[in-house]
Parts: sequence; C-alpha cells; structure tokens
Amino acid sequence: MPRKIVIETKNLCGQRIRDERVGQGLTQTQFAARMELQGVLWDQKIVSRVELQLRAVMDYELEAAANVLGVSPNQLLYCEKCEKR
Repeated sequence: MPRKIVIETKNLCGQRIRDERVGQGLTQTQFAARMELQGVLWDQKIVSRVELQLRAVMDYELEAAANVLGVSPNQLLYCEKCEKR
C-alpha cells in the first residue's frame, strides 16, 4: 500500500521573502550576507530552506528579513497571492 507523504509548512513568510528578494534582484547569497549585517547568521542554504518553507523563522529573523527587504514584517507574513494556494 502506498504511503502518503505529508509535507508540513514550517513558515508563512518563505514565499513572500522569495518574491521580494527576486523582485529586488538579490541572489540568495546576497540576501544571506545582508541578513548577517543585521546580526542573523544565515547562509544560502538557510535562505533556500526558508523560501521552500522547510525551516521555521524566528520573530527576530522575520524582523531582520523585513529590514533587509525594506518592507514591514506583516507584509512578509500576509500576501494575497499566497492565500490563494
């Protein structure tokens, strides 16, 4: 009998972070470097896992990501496009 694989979403902001990052022309590596300047030690692999919603995001990380992208934390949590999925 085939097994069902359930993938649990680990965050609400991953897709929106990706959309904002790509929209600003930043690579994952560049974004990670800017996160580090905010005091959050992310590398490219962590950015990828966050964007794929495979890693949880702490509140201070969300705030740093919002600062890097020049948006509010709420904008990273809620987006119309994401809710339609």
